[in-house]
Amino acid sequence: MSHLSPQTDASEAAAGQPHLFSELTIRGLTLRNRIAVSPMCQYSSLDGCGTDWHLVHLGSRAVGGAALVMVEATAVEARGRISPEDMGIWDDKHLEPLARIARFVNEQGAVAGIQLAHAGRKAATSRPWQGGKPLSANAGGWAVVGPSAIPFADSYQIPEALTEDGIRLITERFRQAAVRALKAGFRLIEVHSAHGYLLHSFLSPLSNQRTDRYGGSLENRMRLLLEVVDGVRAEIPTSMPLFVRISATDWVEGGWDLDQSVVLSRELKSHGVDLVDCSSGALVPYAKIPAGPGYQVPFAERIRRETGIMTGTVGMITDPKQADDLIASGKAEIVLLAREMLRDPYWPLHAAQALGRELPWPVQYLRAKT
Repeated sequence: MSHLSPQTDASEAAAGQPHLFSELTIRGLTLRNRIAVSPMCQYSSLDGCGTDWHLVHLGSRAVGGAALVMVEATAVEARGRISPEDMGIWDDKHLEPLARIARFVNEQGAVAGIQLAHAGRKAATSRPWQGGKPLSANAGGWAVVGPSAIPFADSYQIPEALTEDGIRLITERFRQAAVRALKAGFRLIEVHSAHGYLLHSFLSPLSNQRTDRYGGSLENRMRLLLEVVDGVRAEIPTSMPLFVRISATDWVEGGWDLDQSVVLSRELKSHGVDLVDCSSGALVPYAKIPAGPGYQVPFAERIRRETGIMTGTVGMITDPKQADDLIASGKAEIVLLAREMLRDPYWPLHAAQALGRELPWPVQYLRAKT
């Protein structure tokens, strides 16, 4: 395997490197810098198919200098969508618009990545600007599933607890999605196991109260995610990086926490995962989250230090020097930006200027560089 180890990165950090605009090689893929566009739902698909909106939205961020541009949470089956307007990859009809996006992003020198997801008990809601509330069947909703018959909130549907046959089907759906992602031209895959969606809900004892081999002990609660990872890893080339996004803590006593995330990350590494993308929360609506600039960085730092796996950090990272310092100090391998990329698609180009770095601009835009 050809990638920088966290130990190598740490030694370079001591000498003032790496920094935000250093390359990072993971398996057979080299990122041109350490800036990634975090997967962000656009709620703008048509029956799971991407549209011109997605091409322009993601393409502009590739033009803007990011190294990795991730397609939003992409449902591995229809009932795995957060909203009816979510992106999908459960059918071959989804391939052409996804391939168009991947092709353009890759042509700009960025890496096209895709996040494979299943919303679980948080599925079948309206778009945020339409209220974001659960949809009835008459309004276009559908039955939702989870590890146990515990709803996300009082207003949400009670999910159907998946049988073991149903769990095997979910694993197969992720495997099939990985095959389609390859066909579409994506060069990196992330499995979504955060924010209260299906795989995260199996991890947390707050949402998983099963008594079979998928519930109870930490080993059992990790089982589904590890089986999904094994299925995806088996379908993609050894040269292709595999990421997993986790919520490192539920922010609730008795829930999923950082200690368990360390154990999970060690297991993920042994199952062929290359980087853990460290977010947090969203399993339950009543969590008290002390949000602030860099508030999730300690999760990535500890997981990286104690397991040796690469990490990405995300959440209220807006300032170029802040991002540069995170990489230079060895707290994470990459910085994922979400809202800041919505505000400024060309943030990497502007950040390079702010840090006194020379980053190539698209030749079409050179007249605006100075």
